[in-house]
Amino acid sequence: MSANARMTTAVHVLTWIAFDRRGTDKEVATSQRIATSVNTNPVVIRRILGELRESGLVRAVRGRGGGWVLTRDPAEITLLDVYEALGSEPIFGKHAAPPDAECYVGHGIVTTLGEVYDEATRKMEQVLAGTSIREVLRRSLADFPELWESQGFAPSTPATPTT
Repeated sequence: MSANARMTTAVHVLTWIAFDRRGTDKEVATSQRIATSVNTNPVVIRRILGELRESGLVRAVRGRGGGWVLTRDPAEITLLDVYEALGSEPIFGKHAAPPDAECYVGHGIVTTLGEVYDEATRKMEQVLAGTSIREVLRRSLADFPELWESQGFAPSTPATPTT
């Protein structure tokens, strides 16, 4: 699974857990139930949950009524936390082999693109840091305001712009 797909899956998993575990007497957040929402194999979900557990974002509750729970409030978990939990792999690849230094373009391309890619990564991380799992859940439920309210979230929560 690519880094981008892992990130998307991990955010989906955390958002689903945040939604599922809000009320009382809910069914447990098992890898099977989460996999149904993500439309993937539970093994994929267990691998992602393992990485999220190692980073302290989720924990497993054993025994009857067990399953996966968030370790912090969804408003306190940012997408940057998730990105870092997955190893924060570079979003841009570099040349497989060094370019020809005798070529006018090849001479400076690595440094130039490195600077551009570093700036783009910093900006991406700022956007991720400003977006919480709670905000992802709120926006995901935009077409279902009754669910947002029934899950115990404030009905008048203002949208947090992510620019």
